[in-house]
Amino acid sequence: MRTARIGGLGLASVAAVALAVGGCSADGDADPGAGGPASGGPSASASVGAADPAAASALASAAAKLGTESFKVTVTSGPGLKMNGAMDATKGIGTATLTATGPNTEIEVKTLLVDKDLYVQVPGITKAGTWTHLDVSRLPEGANVGLRPGQIDPANTAQLLSSTTDVQQVDSRSYKGTLDLTKAAGVAGVDQKMVSTWGAQAQNVPFTAGVDDQGRLSALTIQLPAVNGQQAQPLEVLYTDYGTTVDAQRPPANQITEAPDSLYNSLGG
Repeated sequence: MRTARIGGLGLASVAAVALAVGGCSADGDADPGAGGPASGGPSASASVGAADPAAASALASAAAKLGTESFKVTVTSGPGLKMNGAMDATKGIGTATLTATGPNTEIEVKTLLVDKDLYVQVPGITKAGTWTHLDVSRLPEGANVGLRPGQIDPANTAQLLSSTTDVQQVDSRSYKGTLDLTKAAGVAGVDQKMVSTWGAQAQNVPFTAGVDDQGRLSALTIQLPAVNGQQAQPLEVLYTDYGTTVDAQRPPANQITEAPDSLYNSLGG
C-alpha cells in the first residue's frame, strides 16, 4: 500500500488518504502532451524583466474579488487530478468534489463547508449516506482539504500572490511572474516538506494569470517543479460563473460522524 504523490491541491491531502486506503496511486504515467496552460488563460513561462508595481496591484485586486461574490472553480494537476467546486465567501459556504484517477482506480472525495464546520466524504473512511466532520483546529498547515473556514478559495490565490517576486502585465487581461514558495508553505496544499524537496527551485516558480472583462481573476497556472525525477505537472485553476447560486447546507445530525484519529494522523495532524 502506498500513498499517492499528489502535489499542488489542498484537497489532495484527503485524496492521498483515500488512495492509500485503496492501495492505489494517482501518479500514473506522465503524458508528454499534458501540462499545457488552462483553457482561457495565458501560457505559462518564466518571468523576465523588471517587476511592475501597478501590475502587482491589479492582480492582487483581481484575486481579492474572490472574497466578494460567489464563483465556480476548476482545479487540475496533471492528468490524474481534477477538482470542481462552487464557493460563496459572502455566506461562508462551499462545495467541492475531487476526482483522483490512477492506473487501476478512480477515487472521489467530496467536501462541504458551512460556516465554521467542514465535512468530507472519503471512500474507505466515511460510511455511505453520511458525512465525516473534521475538527479544523486539528488539521496541519497545508492539509486544508480544499475548503476551510476563512479560506473559501481552494488555491488560496490571494495569499499565494503575496509570495510573488515579480509581476508583469502581458496584455490587458493577462499577467506573468514568479513565486517564492518558500514564503507560501501551507498554501494550495504546498507543505514545507514539498518545498524542501524542491530546494532552490521553490524560490523561482513561474506563474501566469488571466482576468475577465470585469477585472476578476479567471485563470491561474503555476509551473510547479518536478519531484523525484517525475515530469512536472502544472497546477491550473479556472474561475468562472461569478454570481452563481451555491447550494450548500449542513447535513442532518443523524448523517454526521466525527472524524477518527486515524484520519488526522494520515493528514499529518
